[in-house]
Formats: sequence, structure tokens, C-alpha cells
Amino acid sequence: MIRSMTGYGKAQVSFEGKKYTVEIRSVNGKTADIGFKTSQVPREAEPELRQRLAARLQRGNIDLFITPEQEDNGVESYFNTELIKRYFVELQTVFTGMGQDVTASDIAAALLRMPEVREVRKKDPDPREWEQLSDCIDKAADDLDAFRIKEGARLGQVLLAHTDLIEEYLHMAEQLDPERSATVRKKLDERLSGLDSEISIDKNRLEQELIYYLEKADITEERIRLQQHCRYFRQTLAQEEFAGRKLGFIAQEMGREINTLGSKAGHAGMQQYVVMMKDELEKIKEQVLNVL
Repeated sequence: MIRSMTGYGKAQVSFEGKKYTVEIRSVNGKTADIGFKTSQVPREAEPELRQRLAARLQRGNIDLFITPEQEDNGVESYFNTELIKRYFVELQTVFTGMGQDVTASDIAAALLRMPEVREVRKKDPDPREWEQLSDCIDKAADDLDAFRIKEGARLGQVLLAHTDLIEEYLHMAEQLDPERSATVRKKLDERLSGLDSEISIDKNRLEQELIYYLEKADITEERIRLQQHCRYFRQTLAQEEFAGRKLGFIAQEMGREINTLGSKAGHAGMQQYVVMMKDELEKIKEQVLNVL
């Protein structure tokens, strides 16, 4: 059963009173393009997590979101007490030397306005917290995969419906083939009958050329190959788990046969069915882009 590349997964976890919501969203893409839309993933853990998600989710433009219930900027601030003591002594000495009567409260108020006396440090992450978050990410990835499977089932039905229509239009075009062949022969006979009666014609050579011309216009091989491609398309849908690229290649082969049918048709009714087959094939190609 195929999977869609479009999906959404969600999971939640609590750690020491703090609640996190993990969301993973994916849309179609040629490779696994994984973006972390969060600051909750430690930098040293990013490469391993990226590889794990790529192995689990295969392909797609994938975004990871981690939202804490209460926003935490992950930093702590401290007073640099040693710097404050040194500045206080220096300022007191300066003002005394200038004969200024400055109280300790005035100096303290001035010191607190100086940005250097307060240090901002990034909190050290708790390894246990990241372990819980990592497990939660895996659960969100599982939820995303379940979504993809469900969406893939719907997508498979749509692709089968378009394939059915291609085969139906092919059958209708096939019904017109005897009429088309008769029309071709009639046109050739009319053109030959219009030739000057004094012109000498080699009947055997003429018959050979007619056979050659009619064989070139024959659509049997293209019809059989297109039917085979449609069967292979169905088989791939039913049996392969990650079939997106292969389905794209099969659709290309189907397009070649339909184009050749169109170039050989030479019949207005048959050309209409060829156009209808092309329309269904374009819809297939659009949908296959979403298949994992």
C-alpha cells in the first residue's frame, strides 16, 4: 500500500511540570529536507535526529515544531558580584577624590544600570528532558506515518480511477480502428485511381508499399504496451510501499505510447480519445508527485 508524502503528526509529553507539544508536518519533495522550527533541539543532537527522521519518513519537505506550554527562553541571569565590588570601590574612591558627597545607595543605583554587572547564561539542558522529547518526536513521526498511510489509500483510489479511464478510452479508440483502417485504404485507392492511366504501375511493388504503409499506421503494438503499462501501474500501487518514483517512470512510459497513438491515429474520433487519455495521464502525474 502506497503512502502520501503529505501528512501531519502530533504527540505530547510532560517533564517536571512542563508540557511539550511536538508536531511534524510534511509535503511532497524529491528528498528528505528536514527543518527544525524550534530551539528545543540541542545542537549536538541535530545530526542524529535528522538522520533518524530521514530513515523513518523517507522523503518530503518535513518541518519539526516543539512548543512548550509555558515559553521558556532557556537562559538564566546572574549578578557578577566580583565586578560589582570592584566597581563600587573604584567609584567610591573617584568621588571621594573629587570631594563629592555620594552615598552608597547612589553608587549602587548607578551600578545596577550598567549592563556588564548582570550576566546572562544559557541554561545547561537536562539530558533526561531531551530523552523524553526525543521519544515524543518518534511518537509524532509514527502519527505522521499513520496519516500518510490513510492519505495514501485515498490517493491510490484516485490514481486507479484515472488509470481505469485511460483503459476505457483506449478500448473505445480500439473500436474505431477498423473504421480508421478502412478510411486509410479508401483514401489510398482514391489517390491511385486518380493517376494517369498511361502511367505504368508495378502491382506487386504497389502492394508491398501499401502493406508497409498500413503497418506503419497500425496501433496494435502501442495499444498492447499501454495496456501492459497500466497493469504494471496497478501492480506497483498494490505491492510496493515506497512507489512514488517508480510510478512516475511508468507514467512517462504510458505517455510515450499515448503520444505515438496520437501521431498514428489519423482519425478525428480516435484523436479525441487520445486527448482524453492525455488529460487523465496529466492528472496521474500530478498526483504521483505526492506519492512517497
